Parts: sequence; C-alpha cells; structure tokens
Amino acid sequence: QVQFVESGGGLVQPGESLRLSCAHSAPIFSIFIMGWYRQAPGKQRELVARISTRGSTNYTDSVKGRFTISGDSAKNTLYLQMNNLKPEDTAVYYCNSVPGIPVSWGQGTQVTVSS
Repeated sequence: QVQFVESGGGLVQPGESLRLSCAHSAPIFSIFIMGWYRQAPGKQRELVARISTRGSTNYTDSVKGRFTISGDSAKNTLYLQMNNLKPEDTAVYYCNSVPGIPVSWGQGTQVTVSS
C-alpha cells in the first residue's frame, strides 16, 4: 500500500464534531512529519494541521482551538478530531507527510458542514 487511506468524513451540522482517520501499511508516522490537508471546491489544497515525530503540533489559524491532530504509531494511523465545525470547513480532507509525497495522496474523505 503506497497511498494513505482516509476515513471518517460525513455530513454534519454547524457546531458538531467529526473524527477523521488516516491509515498506512508502513510505519511512516514515526518517520515523517505528518499533516492533514484539505481542499475546498475551487481552492488549492491547504495544510491545516501537522504533527512531528516527537508529537509537537501546529495548526493553521482558522482551525486553532477546534481541531486536534494526533497519531498512533503502533497502528500506523493518524487522526484529526474536529470540533465546532463550521460551513467553511467543508472540503475533502487528506493526510500525507509534510511536504506531501506525490504518489501517496489518497482519495481523501469528504467533510460537509451544512444546516
């Protein structure tokens, strides 16, 4: 498995929460800085959260205080807990290393926030 496999997206109302998961067959999360990206319709893909191999995290301003990135190296899985979702969070969410490995982009998972 070369690509990441994202899951956990869905349709939610503003203020609700979702937890995204990202899996890979290789122990890549203990080697690279990992990130969650998103791409909204008509916009470029943006990095919204990243986590280092030592667990330090960074977030883009628009999600600070609402999103939490974490990883489980034993399960080769990356997570994104998203709380207090807003309509502007609507996008396809992807995970990859930072910077992204071109061949590893997966299909992403759609998150739609709408009332």
